[in-house]
Amino acid sequence: MRIDTNRLGPLGVSLVALTVTGVITAGALWVGGYSPASTLGSLIGGAFGSVDRFLSVTLVHAVPLILTGLGVAVAFRAGVWNIGAEGQLYAGAVAGVWMGLHVGHLPSVIAIAMTLVTAGMAGSFWALVPAVMKLRLGVGEVISTILMNFVAIHLVSYVVRWPLQEARGVFPNTDMLAEGVRLSILVPGTRLHVGFALALVLCLAFWAVFKFTAFGFSVRAIGASESAARISGRIGVPRLVLSTFLISGALAGLAGGVEVSGRTFALYEGLSPGWGYTAIAVALLAGLNPIGVVFTGILFGALEGGAGAMQRDGGVPAAWVSGIEGLVMLTVLAVDQLARRIRPAVIDATREVPEIQRA
Repeated sequence: MRIDTNRLGPLGVSLVALTVTGVITAGALWVGGYSPASTLGSLIGGAFGSVDRFLSVTLVHAVPLILTGLGVAVAFRAGVWNIGAEGQLYAGAVAGVWMGLHVGHLPSVIAIAMTLVTAGMAGSFWALVPAVMKLRLGVGEVISTILMNFVAIHLVSYVVRWPLQEARGVFPNTDMLAEGVRLSILVPGTRLHVGFALALVLCLAFWAVFKFTAFGFSVRAIGASESAARISGRIGVPRLVLSTFLISGALAGLAGGVEVSGRTFALYEGLSPGWGYTAIAVALLAGLNPIGVVFTGILFGALEGGAGAMQRDGGVPAAWVSGIEGLVMLTVLAVDQLARRIRPAVIDATREVPEIQRA
């Protein structure tokens, strides 16, 4: 019998990381003069205190996190370090709101489809630039995708102050989208829109792709060892890297389109509080599993949804939530690397053991 403890499974890494994060956070709160128990109670109450809060706050906040987290997970599965989901989300939001403002007179199904498709295409285009730089020029995608984030953020500042500024020219935001371009409410009486259902369907679809298709196997093979995939001669590595990059960008861009058509109905500066970066924690905590992204996206949606209550009831600055999110990323990476470094314990119960002793 062979027991290999060289690495924990993704679920084990996530549970250990969450436990470590909880302990460190509680200690930091205590040192800062806050009660860990009351702070946690405020956070949980703000996110899960009622059915309406769970549906209208936590799940609504989870939608862009699930979509961007899925995009990051798809890229990371192929060993593509796409840190540009934030910029791709903003690119999708800009393109989506532009299209939405021009198709409001069309039937709702067509208008929404055109808006979301345009948003996804814009996110994919935003990912194309670092993808080409990686494949043609050998530029590391970590740096190029981060830089593209800043370009997208300043692009939003530009468009909401000039070409797409609202008709009165007073506020730095666009006009509101017409009713026909807005996503339908999924649960009557709440703010939960069909974007949540779309996110669930996409996560399930990509889980099936990775598990049952040749494309999914090839992506996982590249992520496990790009050099081995190249040597095999059966996998077109550059083509798959490009495809994965574009798919990842499209999902992040779609998150921007869903946000403007499902929640804000307009584009403005600071639309995203950093969802593209939080998506990295969402994907890592899920072990890059598309199904797991749903649950970790909801977890981080609860953190963001409960931040206001934590600040209001517990007197804890909402910035603590950003600290917790960053701590999750660090602990996931640390726990995974530590588990990889542990020497495997190998027990062979049958090797060189006389038959009479085994009896």
